Amino acid sequence: MPALSIDQAGSGSSVEMQTIDLNRAVDIKSKHRNVSDFLETHRYDALLLQKPSNFSWFTSGADCSQAGSSQTTADFFITSEAIVVICSNADSSQLFERELPGLGFQLKERPWHEPRPALVEDLCRGRTVASDTGVGRTRPVALQLMGMRIPLTVLECERLRELGRVVAHAVEATARHCSRGQMEAEIAGELSHRLIKQCVVPERIQVLADGQAQRYPHWSYGTDRIERYCTISAVGRQWGLCVGVARTVCFGTLPEDLRVAYHHTMLVQATGMYFSQPDWKLFEIWNRIRRIYEKYGCRDQWQQSDQAEIIAYEACELPLFPKSKFRLSTRMPLHWHPSAGPAVAGDTILVADRQFELLTPTQDWPKLHLEVKGSPINCPDILRREA
Repeated sequence: MPALSIDQAGSGSSVEMQTIDLNRAVDIKSKHRNVSDFLETHRYDALLLQKPSNFSWFTSGADCSQAGSSQTTADFFITSEAIVVICSNADSSQLFERELPGLGFQLKERPWHEPRPALVEDLCRGRTVASDTGVGRTRPVALQLMGMRIPLTVLECERLRELGRVVAHAVEATARHCSRGQMEAEIAGELSHRLIKQCVVPERIQVLADGQAQRYPHWSYGTDRIERYCTISAVGRQWGLCVGVARTVCFGTLPEDLRVAYHHTMLVQATGMYFSQPDWKLFEIWNRIRRIYEKYGCRDQWQQSDQAEIIAYEACELPLFPKSKFRLSTRMPLHWHPSAGPAVAGDTILVADRQFELLTPTQDWPKLHLEVKGSPINCPDILRREA
């Protein structure tokens, strides 16, 4: 069975009438070649993919999640010769017509009332199979798969640039239109609306009123009302890829403690972004940002919450740990979101040959001009509005 043959979903079906996205087909073919090399090197007969992030990665953007839940509608069974989609009859049409049009995947379908795991078990029986979940007797290879997901391909970088602009615009528009006295949940709803209108899934939304992040770094939103200022943060997902961004708006006079803390936080972010360079290990970058915290009397602030992570098909592919020896390379995206006191920052960048590439640029937003090692870096400032 050829890896990217004409689809076998049915003669004369609407699937065959779809226009094939050649860039996507080439991207998938390259990933299949990498998986085939991996199988041959480690002497596996097949690879089973069950996590939505890996489904999206291998298909260059398809979604196998069941709307409104954490359940999935399909698995992938990949050999060097074939790519098989395992699903029920209730989901095969949507998958092949909307998510995987004309891409030539094989189909193993069962009635919706028959358990999918039984079909997976049948395919794995008598074979040495690697998987991203370690289900049954398969060999867990989640860490190796992360190494295949990043660095990103050229197509994925193009998509990430577009997604970054959309998410940044949605967050900034929400901040410009929110009002003093609004509940955090109301603002979260408005942000979700803006993202979903652009077919972006709100992977994570935070609305942090009046220093909420200082008390609860991973707070989402609630019934608290904004009195003085608010940080709005989002991680949006499209084509399976994720991008994160945060912006802060203040009503009336800017509190001095927020002004100082925000300046320190942006210095940390600018330093982290500047040193996110090819061949740098994460602990080397960590040492640079820790010095900023120490220099400005915030020695213990970094211990209160996570600061950054590699982001791609997972909102957190790999966190920035103080002793991590993971080495960066070009086309790796990082979501920087440091905090100090009541202040929170947030932007996503792409590691490039020279200076980093900002994926979440500001649009009609005040800027804070900073320098790191003599290099100017423009960062988003606090948006000030009338009380």
